[in-house]
Amino acid sequence: MKVVVIGAGTMGSTHSQAYAHMPGVELVGIVDIRLEVAEALAQSLGTWAYTRLEDVLAAEDPQVVDVCVPTHLHKAYVLQAAALGKQVVCEKPLARTLADAREMIDACTAAGVGLYVGQVVRFFPEYQQAQRMVREGQLGRVGTTRLTRGGGYPNGWNDWYSQVGSSGSLVVDLMIHDFDFVRWCFGDVQRVYGKSLLGRETNRLDHAFASLRCKNGVIAHVSGTWAYPEGFGTSLEIAGMEGMVQYSSTDGPSVHTLVRAQKAGEKGVAIPASPLVKSPYYLELEHFIDCIRTGASPVVTAADAYAALEISLAVLASIQTGQPIDVEMWRKQQAEGLVEGRKTDGLIFSAKAQQVGGEQR
Repeated sequence: MKVVVIGAGTMGSTHSQAYAHMPGVELVGIVDIRLEVAEALAQSLGTWAYTRLEDVLAAEDPQVVDVCVPTHLHKAYVLQAAALGKQVVCEKPLARTLADAREMIDACTAAGVGLYVGQVVRFFPEYQQAQRMVREGQLGRVGTTRLTRGGGYPNGWNDWYSQVGSSGSLVVDLMIHDFDFVRWCFGDVQRVYGKSLLGRETNRLDHAFASLRCKNGVIAHVSGTWAYPEGFGTSLEIAGMEGMVQYSSTDGPSVHTLVRAQKAGEKGVAIPASPLVKSPYYLELEHFIDCIRTGASPVVTAADAYAALEISLAVLASIQTGQPIDVEMWRKQQAEGLVEGRKTDGLIFSAKAQQVGGEQR
């Protein structure tokens, strides 16, 4: 199966390297407007560099287009690929706005092609194990979960991460992973509240907190940071009536679980999880390729990616207004804004239908 990757940045490089070593897959090109960057990556992987998608499509006719450009540029490439009948892999977040995301999903559906979105946390073994324990009821009724994610401030082309209109800040670009995980484990989110440094002078630092209440009553506390001096780390903790699961990437690959003993006096036991030979990014793309070949439903659907984006933008709206957001009500307000031709960009409207907040820098 022939694949072309658009974008030679961090994620484009990660995806390209995975495809280059994947049996049955031929990486036929890497597209980037920075030709020298694309050439360096292409030469290291034995493929060709291009500055325009049209050129590689004409030369190689790939079946799959993998989009790894800045978030606000996703839509144009996804629509172009879908119109030509190409299967589409797209990095998260699916889009910067819900309107763009819906247009992308509808275009792929109309073209009869798949849209596979890189919510890669679902492919990390530690998170898979925790989700499985929740699903199987090993922890009993869950009350709370805490998740953290972060590292240093990212550098990107044109410093696009620092532009809220392009990246959505770390809330949309980074914390979306944990929002997706919460929904994967506990279902739809009912209400959100968020706080961050948005609107203040951050000096290339950012930090945010979000509280999510799921419809089933579970409370999730999510924190994200782009303020570490260096490195990157994640952690999770899920507490239920019958036990708890904990994981921290800084402590190694093991997931620690403590389940209530069935008999008085018995103690729980820590269960280590073995690290995998293949990276979660490789596993994710391998899964998507298999779904394309077989027609199977992916672990993470385009609808899942849309829902994660919706949660992220609702949290961003809460940060911008200083108010908790009822997700269902906010969803209706967004739809009304689109119908009336108002550009919402993930902001909330007041009861008087006046736009509140705005993109502050």
